[in-house]
Amino acid sequence: MFPLGSVLFPHMPLQLRVFEERYLVMMGRILNSDAPEFGVVLIERGQEVGGGEKRFGVGTIALVSELSAGEGFIGLLAAGGTRFEVAEWLGDSPYPLADVRPLPDLEFDETHEPLRARAEAAVRRSLALASEFTDQQWAADVGLSDDPVASAWQLAAICPVGPLDQVSLLASRTMEELLTRVIEFATNAGDAFSLPWEQ
Repeated sequence: MFPLGSVLFPHMPLQLRVFEERYLVMMGRILNSDAPEFGVVLIERGQEVGGGEKRFGVGTIALVSELSAGEGFIGLLAAGGTRFEVAEWLGDSPYPLADVRPLPDLEFDETHEPLRARAEAAVRRSLALASEFTDQQWAADVGLSDDPVASAWQLAAICPVGPLDQVSLLASRTMEELLTRVIEFATNAGDAFSLPWEQ
């Protein structure tokens, strides 16, 4: 397990520079497996370096795709896979371990497309408004996957909200719940950014 200060969503990239000793040990072990992967959860309280942090109980499997080595660190690129919930934390020696249960994949059918289209419009509007006030990681015209399930998760990931809202999106139980929450959060974010222009 790799607790981080950010949320990893399914179908999203994760770029890490690993330098802390316990995670270098972890990487050495998982990279010897046929399918190198690890769990990512958001830190609820504390810091990424040094341990002792409090963590949320829902996360995403990170599937390692690329590696590079530097002096005292490993650079890696991974992709978000299956979601999970933590059944039990098993300790932090030599690195965080947990017993996890996979969460079911969200199912998409044609009845969800109008909701997905509304979510995309709301997210792109909120990103456009947010970019006028702050630097954003994602541009309003960022490309999305042609796969509707992947694009729904991508919309959740790029919606300009904080990590607590992102965790609630990650924990969605149905596609309708995910898209409805994305619309709500994106609309609220867009409205908040547009308020200065209306005063």
